[in-house]
Amino acid sequence: MKILFINPPNCGKSIPEEIYGIESIKMIFRGEPLALEVLAGNLKGHDVLIVDLKAEPESLIENLTDYKPDIIGITGVTCEANSVLKISKNIKELSKNKIQKPIIVVGGHHASCDPDYFNKPFIDFVVKGLGKLSFRELVDAIENNKKTDRLPGIAKTRQGKKLSFIQRQYSFEDLVDNEPPRYDLVEENRDKYVMGGVGGRAGFVVTAFGCTHRCAFCSIPSMTGGKYLTHSNNSVLRDISLLKDIPLIRFVDANTFGNIKLADELAEIIINNNIQKKIVVDVRADTVVRHPELIKKWQRAGLTTVVIGFEDITDKRLDQLNKKSSARENIEALQILNEIGINVIGDFIISPDYGLGDFERLEAFISEHQISLPIPSILTPIPGTPMHQKMKDKIDIIDLDYYTFSNAVMPTKLEKKIFYETYSGLMKTLHRHITK
Repeated sequence: MKILFINPPNCGKSIPEEIYGIESIKMIFRGEPLALEVLAGNLKGHDVLIVDLKAEPESLIENLTDYKPDIIGITGVTCEANSVLKISKNIKELSKNKIQKPIIVVGGHHASCDPDYFNKPFIDFVVKGLGKLSFRELVDAIENNKKTDRLPGIAKTRQGKKLSFIQRQYSFEDLVDNEPPRYDLVEENRDKYVMGGVGGRAGFVVTAFGCTHRCAFCSIPSMTGGKYLTHSNNSVLRDISLLKDIPLIRFVDANTFGNIKLADELAEIIINNNIQKKIVVDVRADTVVRHPELIKKWQRAGLTTVVIGFEDITDKRLDQLNKKSSARENIEALQILNEIGINVIGDFIISPDYGLGDFERLEAFISEHQISLPIPSILTPIPGTPMHQKMKDKIDIIDLDYYTFSNAVMPTKLEKKIFYETYSGLMKTLHRHITK
């Protein structure tokens, strides 16, 4: 069968620009569509094409016309959900005169958190959660004209009724560890996949899916039914080797060091195989504090930068976010990383109840602790997360186009214009030394 995967374009709306004329720093994603490369890796025997609209925004129609796919798979995060709907509807309209219309399947983060959002007449199936194995099962069922209603993690759209899923019991089998991502399918766009402020051209590798923790704002645990699933270290080494000409490897796990023993062994393997790459990983602050020797070993393996979700500088707000860490651990982790010589990309969450003093204290904290690339985002309760369930009555902006983490979708303590002016000023101050 001919299968076309679509990565939606950079999208989203900006309240600061639209209403107040304030220039904001948009969250532009420049990385490769690894989720689609992973799905494609388990489709041996089929003809597969990836159209990355982030890299080539005008390429969809031409590819649809020339390729004539049997199945189309579209992924998307929350701020892309409306774009996914628009793309799906347009494809169905364009294919009206075809005897055999393409089957449209939607998956990804928003589909996993809020699958009924895609229960539309122009979408045929919704995949909930990790899809490398389940999508293959769906393709096989369609190809062989078998029923699809008993496939775990997959629902056929039903007008006027809620989607009906059989819960998938995620395990190591869902990783299909022996099949690597199809990096070759995006090779022509490889020079466009860069990690600004860190090191230019980057290749993505996944070592684990899911997370060991349950932060209230995070959608990642829903992808694996709350489980933390790790690839074998041999498969990780294989994937790194496939990106042979790429100088920077970005491990895109929510928590690369969630399994300390595996992480230690992987560093040893990279060192012993003399892999000469710069490496970026996501790690928790409390992991750095408890395992500084692991960080030192990873530096020998090529680790140059870590991404840490500090989220806030007060224990009160960290508790509200269910972060299961403390402000003291954040500071201690920063001290350890600075001593070792590891750069830090620090994620922070700007609460809508921030006052001017909160912004000032955050700026002072970032300046004092030498965070290489601070990324403050605005608290955004994503549908399907614990935070959304708790705060949904306070949300006053429901248009998902604004869920870019740079818009306040709930009332702010400060007058909105002042809030956005202060936020924009903070971003400009923090990023003035960073070149694109």
